[in-house]
Amino acid sequence: MEMELQLLPLRWRGLLARISDLLLCRWTCRNCCQKCFDCSCCQTNEDEVEILGPFPAQTPAWLISSQNEDKDGDSDNTISELPPTLEDVSPDRRRSSSDTSRSTHSLTRRISSLESRRPSSSLIDIKPIEFGVIGAKKEIVQPTILRKTYTPDDYFRKFEPRLYSLDSNSDDMDSLTDEEILSKYQLGMLHFSTQYDLLHNYLIVRVIEAKDLPPPISYDGSRQDMAHSNPYVKICLLPDQKNSKQTGVKRKTQNPVFEERYTFEIPFLEAQRRTLLLTVVDFDKFSRHCVIGKVSMPLSDVDLVKGGHWWKALVPSSQNEVELGELLLSLNYLPSAGRLNVDIIRAKQLLQTDMSQGSDPFVKIQLVHGLKLTKTKKTSCMRGTIDPFYNESFSFKVPQEELENASLVFTVYGHNVKSSNDFIGRIVIGQYSTGAPESSHWRRMLNAHRTAVEQWHSLRSREDCDRVSPASLEVT
Repeated sequence: MEMELQLLPLRWRGLLARISDLLLCRWTCRNCCQKCFDCSCCQTNEDEVEILGPFPAQTPAWLISSQNEDKDGDSDNTISELPPTLEDVSPDRRRSSSDTSRSTHSLTRRISSLESRRPSSSLIDIKPIEFGVIGAKKEIVQPTILRKTYTPDDYFRKFEPRLYSLDSNSDDMDSLTDEEILSKYQLGMLHFSTQYDLLHNYLIVRVIEAKDLPPPISYDGSRQDMAHSNPYVKICLLPDQKNSKQTGVKRKTQNPVFEERYTFEIPFLEAQRRTLLLTVVDFDKFSRHCVIGKVSMPLSDVDLVKGGHWWKALVPSSQNEVELGELLLSLNYLPSAGRLNVDIIRAKQLLQTDMSQGSDPFVKIQLVHGLKLTKTKKTSCMRGTIDPFYNESFSFKVPQEELENASLVFTVYGHNVKSSNDFIGRIVIGQYSTGAPESSHWRRMLNAHRTAVEQWHSLRSREDCDRVSPASLEVT
């Protein structure tokens, strides 16, 4: 057969070799003429180094440029484990695996050479983890972890003793039932209801009645009789305590029946974030009104649309006395005319002085130069209200050189026909102001000539004003 192939022309000989390679060598080994899956020549040796690819079909330029440098090679660029030598390979495979081992070893050396030339700078400055070599005892060195050691003093210093102290008086109100609160404080109970009107977008609060209210405390600390018990209820939606409402005063009773209904114009979603606060107050014409107790209920805990009725036990309030009310004023100074203009706009939530009709409040304005009273004016009297609207203007002659020594005293009274007028509250604005809000209002007016400056002021008691302002002592 070989003789016949040699006699054929060279052109035909090459063609037959290609056909034989195409038909036979796809399935037959050219070295041993056996099937490839049975041939030991074509089996993969587990000792051979596996090259992870895929590598490009053409050798990259950077690999060719480094080929000449790798020829000389030094001991530093060699790898620790070399591919199997020719002696370790079986004689039948020595011919086919020698070329593969040689190319594998060469490529591995080139890759290790390039890895050694990479820059050694790290992006993150961290301490490298060092591992020990597994020795005869197979002791593995774990990475070192730096931990802060705590002494017993440091450990216990993190605790706050006040949070873990046993205090019998620090009971949580929320954890007590109404019966437990009633037996502990004995302040009585309040009956009320709530419901939200989705059609008109307002909240309805109905104060129905109260029972077993304690009588007020006298000046010597003892309880008075039922004849001095004159309760009423103030209603507000926290955190807005300024826009509150209040019921009428029920005379000489510890079980008052109010049956009064109030509405708060507020969106439904906003109402769910508010807390209903009901404060039961005892009316005292000749002294400041005293708070008996309070009930607070988050509106998010109830079904506002469906509504409901509740009996709630009263708990003590940190506010022992009721606020006297607020007054809205506007000040304006004209330097060219030397005139100090004052506008009494309105007041709200004034202390009630009349048990049956609320109050008949009016405001008295007095100008004091230094410590001398020079001028007095007053507004009209608003009948039967604790939220009066005045909108009245007054003008005082004050030269600019005397302005720094001037003070304005505003006093709110409740009109009384049978006796002297009932004092409600007072503030002083000017040289002898009664507090920081009053001083701020005066400075704003001085810095804004010919411009009206408005501000709300909380009324103070006569004793507080006389203690801090000499101008309050000069007026009646």
